[in-house]
Amino acid sequence: MKTIIPTAVFAICISAAALAQQPAPSAAGPAEAFIRQPAGTTVTNFYKQNVYDPSDNKIGDVDDVLIDKEGRVTAMIIGVGGFLGMGEKDVAVPFSSVRASEKNNKWYLVLNTNKEALKAAPGFTYDKTKTAWVPAAK
Repeated sequence: MKTIIPTAVFAICISAAALAQQPAPSAAGPAEAFIRQPAGTTVTNFYKQNVYDPSDNKIGDVDDVLIDKEGRVTAMIIGVGGFLGMGEKDVAVPFSSVRASEKNNKWYLVLNTNKEALKAAPGFTYDKTKTAWVPAAK
């Protein structure tokens, strides 16, 4: 009995090692063209990042990134005003209006507007039941 248990454990280890060495199954057909080295940038480079005006004044931060049904980034929700998240107003800006800039080997987001213009823009709130950003009640 004492030799059966170690032999069984050895056999399981050998079969697991052999299974691990087998190549992963591949998909057949047109879906086989998987990306081997993805290009682009990650949403993490935008999410929760500060946003500055052209004069390097902080005007808000990115609260969300909106993607349409085709997978294109269409807008960013920028939180403006408030203190420690209290009294902050969320506004939507077109993704194309935000640009990345670099200073001292660090990149940051720039929006060609100022804090007052963002505060005057229509606000949005996140509706958890619809899982969508909707115009804020006036």
